[in-house]
Amino acid sequence: MKAAIAGIFYASAVMLLGSVTTGMAAELDYHRAQWDPIHFKPAIDSATNEQCLKCHQEIMERKVRKVSPAGVKADEARAWYQTLTSYEGPQMTFHQRHLTGPLAKKLMRMKCTTCHQGENPREEAPIPPDPNKKDFTLRKEVNPEICLMCHGQNPYKVMGLPGPWAKVRDAFQNNCFLCHATIRLNRHHVNFLNADAIEEEGKKNSDVCFGCHGGRAWYRIAYPYPRHPWKGMGKTVPDWAKDRPTESPARFRIKEKTAAK
Repeated sequence: MKAAIAGIFYASAVMLLGSVTTGMAAELDYHRAQWDPIHFKPAIDSATNEQCLKCHQEIMERKVRKVSPAGVKADEARAWYQTLTSYEGPQMTFHQRHLTGPLAKKLMRMKCTTCHQGENPREEAPIPPDPNKKDFTLRKEVNPEICLMCHGQNPYKVMGLPGPWAKVRDAFQNNCFLCHATIRLNRHHVNFLNADAIEEEGKKNSDVCFGCHGGRAWYRIAYPYPRHPWKGMGKTVPDWAKDRPTESPARFRIKEKTAAK
């Protein structure tokens, strides 16, 4: 009953409000704008950065503090994300680093909707709680699993390394391709990464690889990446991989272009 009432309310809101993308952004206040169809499925799946930034441009114009509350000057200190050699330039804000920074432009193809999939303000927590509904973000603007893909721990045990990469890298000539020239070759083929650029830059600098595989970890766990089949892959599936998917989530897969008939 509650779901039906919520559905009727949402449908009515959509009919009354129209869409921000049709030129009504200037006429909507915050409370009306948050119910715009672009913040919900299915419209958000096709939303462009230009449409998002029509209202959210300020997120890209923010600047890093010149001096922290503790009195530390930004140009005299290194932020945690600057500790790897793959980072270029001065400190940048969170969204700048992911969308417009030199590393992002070179290796990524991220969009606003890569991370932000919208939310229903009326349903920020499921009632009753449902632990099996893993795609529910529980009052968060972004599903943490999206962040985990590039900010998880280095899975050195699964990889068979004697220790974390930061400690054993010299034993492997500080070269990820010493092993990965023949192992797990089908990688990075998702719509928010530039796979060819990652391969090219990773061969020059292992920090390019390590940056997203433990070097900038926010979490205590590693992301369980899909185990995409590759040429020369063995038939025996390791225990740790038996529950792994063999494809990326549907919305991250690269859509193959088909010839026009």
